[in-house]
Amino acid sequence: MRIAVLNGPNLNLLGQREPEVYGRTTLAEIEGMVREAARAHGAEIEWFQSNHEGALVDAVQALPGRADGALINAAALTHSSLALRDALLAVRVPFVELHLSNIFAREPERRHSMIADLALGMVTGFGAQSYLLALQALAGRLRAV
Repeated sequence: MRIAVLNGPNLNLLGQREPEVYGRTTLAEIEGMVREAARAHGAEIEWFQSNHEGALVDAVQALPGRADGALINAAALTHSSLALRDALLAVRVPFVELHLSNIFAREPERRHSMIADLALGMVTGFGAQSYLLALQALAGRLRAV
């Protein structure tokens, strides 16, 4: 089982950016946790982060044939990117949307996701644990198919 983990803008600043909202765990630490957990699920992880919308769209377009499913934390692009939505519609790779913070308890502009209705499901508000919960859910769904 191959799972891509796609991370959007500013997630490279985790651990130092608004730790009261996003926690103190760095993206590299989260990646290590996900890779370790993936082994228990018999999954290989491909990890990607970009601050650029087009690069994230390119990563989504490259999913078919490379990944059986994806975990996507599109960060701020969640709320604004039709380009990302269109790419996900085009490739039809199953994915779980995830967020460190509870987007529904944040500012009004962060309470809407452009991609939620395309996702198998959503994990939001559990900090770094959101990645592990999303991985567990996606791996279970992929095994069931």
